[in-house]
Amino acid sequence: METVVIADYDPEWVREYGQEKQAIEEALADIVAAVEHIGSTAKPIIDIMAGVHRLEALTEAHIERLAAIGYEYVPKPDWPERRFFRRGRWRAGTHHLHIYRHGDPHWKAQLLFRDYVRAHPDIREQYSQLKLELASLYPHDLRRVYSAEGAVHRARAAPGARGRPKPVLIRTGFAHVRPSLLGSRV
Repeated sequence: METVVIADYDPEWVREYGQEKQAIEEALADIVAAVEHIGSTAKPIIDIMAGVHRLEALTEAHIERLAAIGYEYVPKPDWPERRFFRRGRWRAGTHHLHIYRHGDPHWKAQLLFRDYVRAHPDIREQYSQLKLELASLYPHDLRRVYSAEGAVHRARAAPGARGRPKPVLIRTGFAHVRPSLLGSRV
């Protein structure tokens, strides 16, 4: 049975991301517009986002080149806005690669959330506490943790007054996330 692990920040992740970015850019050289580090504070997994001009441009040859550097394509019918790749064993991956259409609303929402958390240490701490809380609630259910985290990402990215993310009570079906953990104090 899997165990949810929440890891403390490790500065090594930045170096690892730099290596991965270069390899991903080479594998997708003819279609990639940008590669971004969008997270790596939990499980511990390095989350990477690559932007392409058209998702349809991602071919079997690209999938094979990504496989050659360790990324397995994992079809996700519930995620038509992106293509998902995992590096590492099933349920124990070390890296996630999300390929979006560069500049689309999903791409922008990921960057908005990342940048907001980076710019607001109090929100970063609240988000960290949320992950710890979710891990304690669901110590053997990574899917529930991901689902609740995803709901927070979506709520934080929804613009409120003056362009700030709006506070929202999230009901994920798995956990009720308090508004304070979503940054209602901002």
